Amino acid sequence: MKIEGPAVRLTVFIGEDDTWHHRPLYHEIVHRAHAAGLAGASVLRGIEGYGASSRIHTTRLLSLSEDLPVAVIIVDREDRIRAFLPQLDELVGEGLVILDPVEVIRYVGRTAPVDS
Repeated sequence: MKIEGPAVRLTVFIGEDDTWHHRPLYHEIVHRAHAAGLAGASVLRGIEGYGASSRIHTTRLLSLSEDLPVAVIIVDREDRIRAFLPQLDELVGEGLVILDPVEVIRYVGRTAPVDS
């Protein structure tokens, strides 16, 4: 797949402990994005944050939280991202889903090794 130029970044902010059928929610989102043929997805674990509940989650030792913030980031063409949004409606009960316009400058995968 080749992406270059205008695209959309989908970011899903959820908790590390959020689940879907006893599996991490971020795992389910990434696997559904892959099955939908989206260009790629990354999961970033936050060290501190809060959301709609206003409860601060942190890695600091004195106030250790196990439910740290997680961001799932997916970039692809806008039509492909928007077609994926109904799946997030099904999966994300609590969290924040945002779309940002981006410009893809370079999107290159690894090349397969050549046998000698």
